[in-house]
Amino acid sequence: MKSEKFLIITGLSGSGKTVVSRFLEDFGYYCIDNLPAKLIPNFIELWKRKEVEIEKVALVIDIREAGFETEFLEVLNQIRKDVLPWLIFLEASDETLLKRYSESRRPHPLKSKKSVLESIQLERGRLAEIKRLADEVEDTSDMNIAQLREILNRRFLKKKNEKLQIRIISFGYKYGIPLESDLLFDTRFLPNPFYVNELRDKTGKDREVKEYVLQEKETKKYLHELKRFVDYLLPKFVKEGKSHLTISTGCTGGKHRSVIIAEELKSHLKTKDSSVRIYHRDLHK
Repeated sequence: MKSEKFLIITGLSGSGKTVVSRFLEDFGYYCIDNLPAKLIPNFIELWKRKEVEIEKVALVIDIREAGFETEFLEVLNQIRKDVLPWLIFLEASDETLLKRYSESRRPHPLKSKKSVLESIQLERGRLAEIKRLADEVEDTSDMNIAQLREILNRRFLKKKNEKLQIRIISFGYKYGIPLESDLLFDTRFLPNPFYVNELRDKTGKDREVKEYVLQEKETKKYLHELKRFVDYLLPKFVKEGKSHLTISTGCTGGKHRSVIIAEELKSHLKTKDSSVRIYHRDLHK
């Protein structure tokens, strides 16, 4: 049976192997790029004996290695006695690869005095036997990054319902904006408990402060629109291949309003198919 814990990704240069390796890392794979074929058996031996603390591994290898196609076929026959790796082969049309090389301005690994097109066609011929032996062949010509990620989910990893990892941060503008923010929402226009003597020294975690802020018509309208906006955006982020999202809510000191809105947003998002964590950065400053 083919092992989903041991993947080998190869294929034509420019077909998306680097992009695939980044996605696999998000899915918990330890990715090794450009490992020489002759070292694969040594790595497998260490992996099987658990001398390396790696549960799932993906090797990304290609024709940059001299004599790659011959050596890799020999190694593949050898390692299949111990493990059955899932061999994924990526390709794309000549036109697509030409466009990608033109946009990246990087030389083809086989290019010497040949044109890029000649190098692409030479590589395609040299890798034909490896492609024939692949368990999965994917043509990335008409795929964007989100579509390529979905292919990995559906065919390679069989994760159709991966949860988006959401982190909510409350903060105070006076201490600076969290640099990791993907979405940032300002709450400084909401009623400020700081100007109420009996609430000033309390925080947005206290019931009296929450009631003071949440009872206001402006807060209710803001929360309604905020939740609606975030609900609209989340599927868009998932579709684009995002696995982690940081939402920040800010007020002046990060002690009252931003904390309350962050907690309300957390409660709302927990009803969705997402994993939600919260961090009140400036609560006790």
